[in-house]
Amino acid sequence: MNEIISMTPFDWFDLFLHYAALSLLSMGGAITTAPEMHRYLVDEKHWLSDASFSSSIALAQSAPGPNVLFVALMGWNIGLNAGGGLSAGMSAWPMGFLGIGITMAGIMLPSSFLTYTATKWAHENRNLISVRSFKSGMAPIVIGLLVATGWLLTAAHNNMAKDWKLWLLTAVAFGLMLKTRIHILWLIGGGGAAGALGLI
Repeated sequence: MNEIISMTPFDWFDLFLHYAALSLLSMGGAITTAPEMHRYLVDEKHWLSDASFSSSIALAQSAPGPNVLFVALMGWNIGLNAGGGLSAGMSAWPMGFLGIGITMAGIMLPSSFLTYTATKWAHENRNLISVRSFKSGMAPIVIGLLVATGWLLTAAHNNMAKDWKLWLLTAVAFGLMLKTRIHILWLIGGGGAAGALGLI
């Protein structure tokens, strides 16, 4: 549930700077920085509730479009909360759009500039051992960041006795992904259907 919050110009600038810093750490995509976003937005600043944070990720990941849409949804929710919450109606929308602009500019600009510059340099120096070593060393870091994000999103379902169906479905889907050639979208669709039918 969204809460009404008060944000100063300094808070908006701080939000931009935090997302700009995360932009430079988002190896493997913005989703890998979700644990740090959660710590900052939910635990430290209390600008979003845990449910609103998780819903932003779930909604953005289920919608067609780029992975980074969850950042826009978080910015929208922060802006709405700063504009008086959902009860304020359309008068809160300008603050919602401000939140989108700040979070998206923060997460996109630094990494886009760095990617362009680094890719150009790496292409020109692709035979250097340091470039090849860097590429090899980044793979386990990206995997670790993705595992941390997955762990954060499953924290609400850590009661194995209560959520055993969910964990069983996860294990079966993981096994099918590794051992068969079933496309991952079919597995996601099957999980969504099981949830919609109330089986999970």
